[in-house]
Amino acid sequence: MRTLKLVLEYDGFDYCGWQVQPEAPTLQGVIEAALEKILGERVRIHGAGRTDAKVHALGQVASFRCPSDIPTTALQRALNSLLPRDVVVHEVQDVPADFHARFSALGKMYVYRILNRPLRAPSRLRYVWHIPQVLDLPAVALAAPCLQGTHDFKSFQATGSEVKTTERTLMELTVTHEGDEIVICCTGNGFLRHMVRTIVGTLVEVGRGARPPADVKRILDGCDRQLAGATAPPQGLCLVQVMYPSRQQA
Repeated sequence: MRTLKLVLEYDGFDYCGWQVQPEAPTLQGVIEAALEKILGERVRIHGAGRTDAKVHALGQVASFRCPSDIPTTALQRALNSLLPRDVVVHEVQDVPADFHARFSALGKMYVYRILNRPLRAPSRLRYVWHIPQVLDLPAVALAAPCLQGTHDFKSFQATGSEVKTTERTLMELTVTHEGDEIVICCTGNGFLRHMVRTIVGTLVEVGRGARPPADVKRILDGCDRQLAGATAPPQGLCLVQVMYPSRQQA
């Protein structure tokens, strides 16, 4: 029995997220359907992150086990010939039997893009959050470091989530300006449901002047979702990279 790792890129705008849902298009669903046609049997793939509806990925990782001896290059070609045009497999690797896309991961990097100009950009609306009002970028950059490090991120978790612990470590949280876009990059050892989007929504409120930069620390310490800002729209979010031990790195 082999364990295989897939490195995937996708435009998630037309999907109801990663995880299989009955009678709904999902990334896991279309990939498993393609694998079944190739391998002649149903397999269950495990993604490194369960991206939400309309969220994109440049470096999503999935793993699965199967008895087939099909060469990895042939499997990659076959998958890309069957998958929709908005999903592509960049790499197929044989990995150790104990590898698991989610549980073997050391961390993930997400990037969120905000189009910050008066006029919308039709060609980018699937990939950004358009905010016409000019945001105070220095204020946002001042608030962001409060969230770096190891903290209880309960205030930034979607209500109704069930996890063993809401403590996570953000190794890096940067806010930069790229042309007419504000780019927020979050690298952490793990993320709660809607965590990045709630961080972004809260930082945007700082940028709009609705709350001072110091308020972010109060929100973090309060451990109450009602204290944080609104959840940012999903289409601006992209899973860029999943980090593994060097022998398993994508």
